[in-house]
Amino acid sequence: MGVSKQMTFTLACAVVLSALIPGLAGYLSARLEAIESAERSLRALETRLHIREARDARPVSYPGPCLRTPAAPGYEEVPTAALGQRRHWQPDDVPAWLPGLLTEPPHAGGH
Repeated sequence: MGVSKQMTFTLACAVVLSALIPGLAGYLSARLEAIESAERSLRALETRLHIREARDARPVSYPGPCLRTPAAPGYEEVPTAALGQRRHWQPDDVPAWLPGLLTEPPHAGGH
């Protein structure tokens, strides 16, 4: 007696599945292990970062009283020698392209 085509097909499917299922299970297991390893590494890095931030953190307020610092010198109090030779603004100081830019509106659409 010969084996029917249906039985041959069923046996072939069983052989393929018996090889495919363990391979697929191994692949998925390896992927899950890689994800878990990445999560562990991420947690370790986060912990190191939090420790470093805590070590480098400075207190927001100090127990001692706040002392007033002297005000920075105003513009009038700066010696003129530090400012260099100062001159007043003249209309001639405006670049030639600036008035045209300010008075002529841009042409929309290139017309």
